[in-house]
Amino acid sequence: MASDRGSCRRRSLKGLRQFVDLEQQRDWMEGKISLRDTGERAESPELRFKYVPRFQKLLRRSQAPEVLDILRIYGQSCVPVPRQTERHYWSVSCLPSTTDRPLIRVNASWMELFTIYADGEGIRARCIVHLSDFTTDHSLGQNSLDEAFFEGCVAEPEDISYFFPRGDDIFVVKIRGSASIRKFLANPRALRAIRRFNLTHMNRGRNAYQASHCYSLADYIVGD
Repeated sequence: MASDRGSCRRRSLKGLRQFVDLEQQRDWMEGKISLRDTGERAESPELRFKYVPRFQKLLRRSQAPEVLDILRIYGQSCVPVPRQTERHYWSVSCLPSTTDRPLIRVNASWMELFTIYADGEGIRARCIVHLSDFTTDHSLGQNSLDEAFFEGCVAEPEDISYFFPRGDDIFVVKIRGSASIRKFLANPRALRAIRRFNLTHMNRGRNAYQASHCYSLADYIVGD
């Protein structure tokens, strides 16, 4: 009976909370704990084969080694329990056919989380986060943006830029160059902000981009 009640409770929860309770999510966000993931992946062979040609096309690009290595770092650092939540609560697209022509894009719910683009022979990234994580007083005031932090969290100050899209507590960070992307993802404050934003959207419910999930790219996120 107890196990039945637990199963019913999990089904009544939405999003990531089915797998990880809120206290554990907060501790993971703060870097206090590692989350135990499942060893199994619920895979769709049909979907895997569908995007193999796009993945092979990506591999022929000069930026492919950098893209895959950064995607691996992002998956290990920024996506909670990726195997349990794969495709249904996050997904990664390969060469998605959108007007901005990205190389890869990670999504959750209806939101873009992380995108990598070609930048000449190199790469650049776009990361969407909560504005309040990057203001000096944790407010939503654009004038309170912590400019000094941005200059120190990348290899060169000119490698980072940003803009304010419409919407409360939304902020878009753009980073140029593999070295600066790596440094940004390794910065404790930036990493906490990325994790908080990802948790927000993984808790909102099912991922809207399941049909474009590229398992070949996801292998790097889940560590296969």
